[in-house]
Amino acid sequence: MTSNTSGTPDYTSGFSEVYVRYQMRHTAESSAAHLLPYVRPGLRVLDFGCGPGSISVGLARAVERGELHGVDMETSQVEIARSVAEDAGQTNATFHVADVTDLPFEDGFFDIAHCHQVLTHVPDTSAVLAEVKRVLKPGGVLGCREIICESSFIYPNLGDVRQVWQLYEDLLAWDDGHPQMGKEMRGHIQRAGFTGIRLTSSFDMYSAPSEVAFTYEFLRDWVLSPEITKAAIRYGVTTAEICDRTRFALNNWKEHPEACIAPAFGEVVASKP
Repeated sequence: MTSNTSGTPDYTSGFSEVYVRYQMRHTAESSAAHLLPYVRPGLRVLDFGCGPGSISVGLARAVERGELHGVDMETSQVEIARSVAEDAGQTNATFHVADVTDLPFEDGFFDIAHCHQVLTHVPDTSAVLAEVKRVLKPGGVLGCREIICESSFIYPNLGDVRQVWQLYEDLLAWDDGHPQMGKEMRGHIQRAGFTGIRLTSSFDMYSAPSEVAFTYEFLRDWVLSPEITKAAIRYGVTTAEICDRTRFALNNWKEHPEACIAPAFGEVVASKP
């Protein structure tokens, strides 16, 4: 496969309305459960690559009199995050537009750093982890949760419906992302100099009729949207015929009484020496 050699990270998922709605389904309780035992009142937390802030507000609530700083490269996401925090009454949450490889904080500023689906997208993993390590205090905790595309599943596998995962995986790889980062990040984090690494894994299972209906609309309007499929065809990772067959299979899948889909994630908690 031809690789995108650009030094600027491309966010494969984009910032469409339907993708933001999907991101908003993630909360600290559902998507940062591996980190929550280390979060306590009074701490200062960094949520890098915070997106629309749905996880951030839960982390802010958990630190109470402490501080939550969310950082994202996309202004629209930071604006949404600020609104989400305001609606939730989380006055201890502050959001910044910034690059995760050049954070606007002094050395040793944070007790905890968190990310969800960030290392998956950034080409230079070592640069991100080095910068996050810089802003963590000695003994500070890093928590990451990242996708494992090849372990994610959609059931039943009708026709070409599995191609929705393959298409996303191929696009990530073309954009110099890491579609299996959830199982690869231990090595990256070790090489970055973190210690005490603890590994877990989990699935986000969507199986209720309302969840299946939402997921169908999400996949139809995001992964199989004209914008995404045109880019994928241009990159050479799929064909118009495969996309058409996948849309047909997805239509059948949503009507199946046993329909479910489950993204797989690897989780890491580690410490700065």
